[in-house]
Amino acid sequence: MIRLDFIPGTMCDARMWSGLTPLLGDAVDCRFVPLHEAHDRDAMRHAIATHSAPAANLVAFSLGGYLALEHALAHPGRVKSLVLIAASAKGLEADEIARRQRTMKVLASHAYGGMAPAQLREFVHPSNLDKPEVVGVIRQMALELGKELLLAQFAASTERTDLLDRLPELRCPVLLVGSEDDHKVDPADLRAMHARCPSSHLVMLRDCGHMIPPEAPFTLARALREFHGLN
Repeated sequence: MIRLDFIPGTMCDARMWSGLTPLLGDAVDCRFVPLHEAHDRDAMRHAIATHSAPAANLVAFSLGGYLALEHALAHPGRVKSLVLIAASAKGLEADEIARRQRTMKVLASHAYGGMAPAQLREFVHPSNLDKPEVVGVIRQMALELGKELLLAQFAASTERTDLLDRLPELRCPVLLVGSEDDHKVDPADLRAMHARCPSSHLVMLRDCGHMIPPEAPFTLARALREFHGLN
């Protein structure tokens, strides 16, 4: 049996993986890093360090992917394999930082009702917007995890060092999974990461937005099983 430690993204918890993990089979022991319990950067790092195996197979999404990469570079002996899903090694672009700052300013003085339809369209491919197994779980997580966590995660994760040039330091096998239709992570970032990481394999999806785990669980499960030699 192989253990996989799953790390979610912003405003996500173990429910992010709920459509994926049943497809991985009985040979996989799925564990979940409670990133949503961490409200600052040090706590995020601590959550990954304490809730992942001593020699971990990390499967990480979005913000969780950046943090997993940071962890792998800081503690190479603790990471056996690394799967980065819809995650960029680069720092945030200036327009994304400005958008976050505007959002934080508005949220500080207004009620939070979860993810609005316009926001969902930024994260989810149009073909998946009518699927409750996709949209329902995203809305539920956002509403239940709440405004305080969103503000804390934005504050803790907006400043990011560009790690692209450090990717050749990785010695573990790396799987990069991205989407050509992702409006949050530029597909070019995944290709640049693949070019700089000799031990990486790249899988690019279509007809899928940023939220790859709930949007494309079957394709992702197949990629994970192949990567870990389970097929």
